[in-house]
Amino acid sequence: MIKEIHEESRRSYGSPRVTAELRLGLGLAVNRKRAGRLMREHGIQGIYRRKGRKNPVNAATEEDLVKRQFAADAPDVLWLTDITGHPTAGGKLYCAAVMDAFPRKIIGWSMGARQNTDLVINALAMAVTRRQPDSNSTILHSDHGTQYTSWAFGKRLRDAGLLGSMGTVGDCYDNAMMESFWHTMQLELPGTRTWNSREELANAIFEWIECWYNPYRRHSSLGMLSPADYERLPQEPPDPAG
Repeated sequence: MIKEIHEESRRSYGSPRVTAELRLGLGLAVNRKRAGRLMREHGIQGIYRRKGRKNPVNAATEEDLVKRQFAADAPDVLWLTDITGHPTAGGKLYCAAVMDAFPRKIIGWSMGARQNTDLVINALAMAVTRRQPDSNSTILHSDHGTQYTSWAFGKRLRDAGLLGSMGTVGDCYDNAMMESFWHTMQLELPGTRTWNSREELANAIFEWIECWYNPYRRHSSLGMLSPADYERLPQEPPDPAG
């Protein structure tokens, strides 16, 4: 069963998520130490993190409304956005994504050969279309990348009724949740092989986000639930006393 779980996870799961799948997915009484021992005995291991990447930055066009407090108590309270890139034989492919911080779900994404403003605007447009947030109720937090400080992106932000937020320059911890997501994706998908073309990698990223990460990939910060399952949990009504 451990071998099957490891294969179904695209060989990405280590002992914590394998144990969670055995317990939560299959209802088996097994502890992490035993799962880890069996994995070591059979040469089964997860994927480990490596260092991230840099992105050109400008001066902030929005104040920092988040201040490294990424916990959200409901959907569409805090969105996070960022860009990553990965080489292929046909040239580099860039991916912009928007994450809802509450379920850690990717709600918007866009891919292309250029790391430009259209890339981030298209990802934002998908997120807005999917979620339809109430005006002035959702924060969108980003870094100081030139795409996010552009006039065009700022206008789309305001037109959508979103509250812009930016961390300090050059500090990965000011958008740590998105950095963590990129590390996971780079380790589990682009970093696992050489890609022949941008189209081949783009198709793989689409499948990884929409068919694996959002609906199925167990997340340690969500009690080992997937983003989709966590979002489906019953929400407590807001406290009228504040």
